[in-house]
Amino acid sequence: MTSNLTKPPEIRGAADASTRSRAVPPSVDNRPVEFWPTAAIRAALESDDLNVWQRIVVAIKRDPYGRTARQVEEVLETARPYGVSRAMSEVLIRTREHLEANECAEVARHVHLLLERSGLGEQEFASRIGVPAEQFAAYLRGSESPAASLMIRMGRLSDRFAKMRSQRNRD
Repeated sequence: MTSNLTKPPEIRGAADASTRSRAVPPSVDNRPVEFWPTAAIRAALESDDLNVWQRIVVAIKRDPYGRTARQVEEVLETARPYGVSRAMSEVLIRTREHLEANECAEVARHVHLLLERSGLGEQEFASRIGVPAEQFAAYLRGSESPAASLMIRMGRLSDRFAKMRSQRNRD
């Protein structure tokens, strides 16, 4: 019987390659996770490699509705409910909630800017855009977000009053 080490590298282990490919976890793709195919995401989630999972989490946090997040969702739809799938599902939920909260806060800051620029009081501004004062206060807190059409209306009102104030100051 010939020793396996005396065979050339390309022949060594060729006979049991199919067995080995099933037993050995897939090699780690060094490209950014965002460029991985869904099959690679699935293989990574089924592996026990914490470093790869962390790379996927970083990609999800970077873009909660991006390609990687959508691929993870797709994999989770058919995945067995094992530990990492629950954790990844939680990462998706929390990251998206965090993004939404940040976006609401950003809208609130923009509404504040429009209000300040107009020079109007909160109640007057709310009245002139056609919403109750309580609802406008919720926009300022960021607990509610106005519709896009209402943002346009607020911008126009702010522009109009800022222009009037600027003309008054020139006179």
